[in-house]
Amino acid sequence: MRTSTFLPHAFRFSAPLPLLLYSLAIRLYGLLLRLVAPFVPKAKLWTEGRRNLFARMQHALAGDSAPKVWFHCASLGEFEQGRPLMEAYRQQFPEHRIVLTFFSPSGYEVRHNWPGADYVFYLPLDTASNACAFVSAVRPKLAVFVKYEFWYHHLAELKRHNIPVVCVSAIFRPDQIFFKPWGGFFRQILGLFSHIFTQDQESVVLLRRAGVTRASAAGDTRFDTVLGTAAAAAKNLPVVAAFVADAAPVLVAGSVWQPDVEVLVPALQRWSQELRTIVAPHEISESHLQQVEQALAGQVVRYSQATTETVAQARVLLIDNIGLLRELYRVGNIAYIGGAFGKGLHNTLEAAAFGLPLLFGPRYEKFREARDLVASGSAVVVHDANEVQAQLEPWLTNPATPQQLGAQARAYVHREAGATDRIMQALRTMLT
Repeated sequence: MRTSTFLPHAFRFSAPLPLLLYSLAIRLYGLLLRLVAPFVPKAKLWTEGRRNLFARMQHALAGDSAPKVWFHCASLGEFEQGRPLMEAYRQQFPEHRIVLTFFSPSGYEVRHNWPGADYVFYLPLDTASNACAFVSAVRPKLAVFVKYEFWYHHLAELKRHNIPVVCVSAIFRPDQIFFKPWGGFFRQILGLFSHIFTQDQESVVLLRRAGVTRASAAGDTRFDTVLGTAAAAAKNLPVVAAFVADAAPVLVAGSVWQPDVEVLVPALQRWSQELRTIVAPHEISESHLQQVEQALAGQVVRYSQATTETVAQARVLLIDNIGLLRELYRVGNIAYIGGAFGKGLHNTLEAAAFGLPLLFGPRYEKFREARDLVASGSAVVVHDANEVQAQLEPWLTNPATPQQLGAQARAYVHREAGATDRIMQALRTMLT
């Protein structure tokens, strides 16, 4: 099951009573989603995406006898983490079919037409019967779960059929219940994996102390993803090019929420004539876009409404679509990464790969790469609007400083790359 969603780890036991409770909770969750679907758009997508799922799978897979590998990603972030591995697998085993599943609509709805996979489905609700039907339909030679997906019935069904299953880019912390004295049952779920490839050696040490020996540190495949993005040819974005044409410093505020906007506003007002700012909200609902526009009252233009003429007169470009952010870092000089004044920091690596120094809020400790970037000085933690202004002033008055820090960030990403090759070497061994 997914560690960041609705169910606590306490339900993931292989003993009869915990397994009964787990199965009951799963079914109640599915029922709850069906009940709220008419009122909650994401729940509606979740339930409708699984309607007649097995019939659609059987129709799609009918007559395809080619070997298959199953990659499972919780959502869009995990997809990007697993993407370089899927691409490498395709290159190494072109005769194999890639079956990609998602738990969340935010992943499936964006990537269900991704050409790198032969088949893309929702993951069925994790019941014993669904797991049996899914594994029987796909019959994978190998299963790869990305980062945090510990669905008991699907993992148990794979193990029952002696199908190797690995977890990649996982990271563990001492405060997780797996490593508590009362966490014996919780650790059993980890034993269903043939191997766990972690992001760091500290996670391996934790697992081995807990009795999970089939684990090794391979690194984080996200580094390979962002390096690939940075190395790719730039997209033709005439509006963006016109916005930055005067060569003024560019601040890219990515994945921001309202608290992030609030701490940015005073600095953006202070530097409005010297600085151009691109704001990419994490949520692009109309209400949220209007909130950002009100907070940044002045020369703001939405990307979808801008022309090359009108955008040149604006000081803030508000991004109102999905999927553009990674390209925007290419034109930036400084990055502000949102989320760390709320539930947690968003992706820092895309900006670092393009050589931008970073600013973000205080809730970042769960992210190893953020800790590393802060330790190197190429990322700075800010706690309020005053600190944002204080940090931007020396960076804007002395451009050599952010350039140097950005180069350090880029070098860090290059040092940490290579997880995809290391994992692929192990997967080749499993398949031979």
